[in-house]
Amino acid sequence: MTRVSTAGDAWSTWSAPAKLNLFLHIVGRRADGYHLLQTAFQLLDWGDEISLRVRSDGQIHRHDPLPDIPEAADLVVRAARALREASGCGLGADIGVVKRIPLGGGLGGGSSDAATALVGLNALWGCGLDVESLARIGLGLGADVPVFVRGHSAWAEGIGEALTELALPEPWYVIVDPGASVPTAELFAAPELTRAAPQLTIPRFLAGESTVNVFEPVVRTRYPRVASALDWLGQHGQARLSGSGGCIFTAVNSEEAARRIVNEVPAGMRGIAARGVNESPLMTRLRDWQAKGQ
Repeated sequence: MTRVSTAGDAWSTWSAPAKLNLFLHIVGRRADGYHLLQTAFQLLDWGDEISLRVRSDGQIHRHDPLPDIPEAADLVVRAARALREASGCGLGADIGVVKRIPLGGGLGGGSSDAATALVGLNALWGCGLDVESLARIGLGLGADVPVFVRGHSAWAEGIGEALTELALPEPWYVIVDPGASVPTAELFAAPELTRAAPQLTIPRFLAGESTVNVFEPVVRTRYPRVASALDWLGQHGQARLSGSGGCIFTAVNSEEAARRIVNEVPAGMRGIAARGVNESPLMTRLRDWQAKGQ
């Protein structure tokens, strides 16, 4: 029997990992204007942390709201409210976020936080919704939310919602945040954006066929700090933009190498050493909770 947490329970902490887009192609456009993508998501062993505490009064409240973002527009709060509506649950939640993933960085921070709220509260409230149901709720919040709900590195097509699990190598990465928050809408609207990349297949990708991030030339031209970071990190390996944000990354062959490069990151930039993982640390956390709750 599933254990339902009560309002008297203490806070519980849940992982909200970052992701990298190992490549990103736009291969077309739907009639409604949405771009059709192909990408490979690799999850990381590093990211935000979400703290959850059940409330009996049905209220949902974030304890550390983001500046200039109303609570009703906050993705974590919206996720909790969407789950409550879909499940018919009458409980509420206090939500805290330890924010490490930079906003506008292309690392999926907001989407991952929302997914963790869905997964964690589904467990704590005893809603009993399956992964497919949670992913559908997540898609209503953002195209990247389902991959975090499913908790596995994946190949993505469509607008990013058509997912196929991938078994990828799990290298160490150096991630550099140059401090430039890049708005996704601006990039998708850029007239110089390549919107007709050739279709790729999973076998060809896994065999090492050449790929790009189509947003990188746009970001490089418009955001000099990102261009500088790409040039610097490119001295240590193939530097690539992640998603439609401002952060860049390169794979290295060891934790030692990753931490050495991070220690050399130029002033004004932030370096992060993280391991690529196929299974999300959120899934490990969920299994631990389920084991203790039975």
